[in-house]
Amino acid sequence: QVQVVESGGGLVQAGGSLRLSCSASGLTRSDVTTCWFRQAPGMEREGVSCTHWSGTTLYYTDSVKGRFTTSRDTAKNTLYLQMNTLKPEDTAMYYCAVRYGTCSASSSQYAYWGQGTQVTVSS
Repeated sequence: QVQVVESGGGLVQAGGSLRLSCSASGLTRSDVTTCWFRQAPGMEREGVSCTHWSGTTLYYTDSVKGRFTTSRDTAKNTLYLQMNTLKPEDTAMYYCAVRYGTCSASSSQYAYWGQGTQVTVSS
């Protein structure tokens, strides 16, 4: 059974930084793709970034390019989302989602989800 767990959210002032972690267990294949989504109140869930099993990361949200980066620890099956120069509009629940196969910005393509971690950026 695949389990996905996020951590690292919190309250930060605008301009600050946070690092989110996503750990997955119970995986049975190596072609694992991990995506960060976020959902603000009243908004649709949007894909933020997707890291392919090869290590390549795609950033789907223009507003985070240059501010958010991903890194991973393959030994721990953990993916990190480093968020710098945070803005109030980054406030959302952040979810980690895992699938076997290639990257997709569509949340419907992901079978395994974490419970989410709240990020709140104050102005």
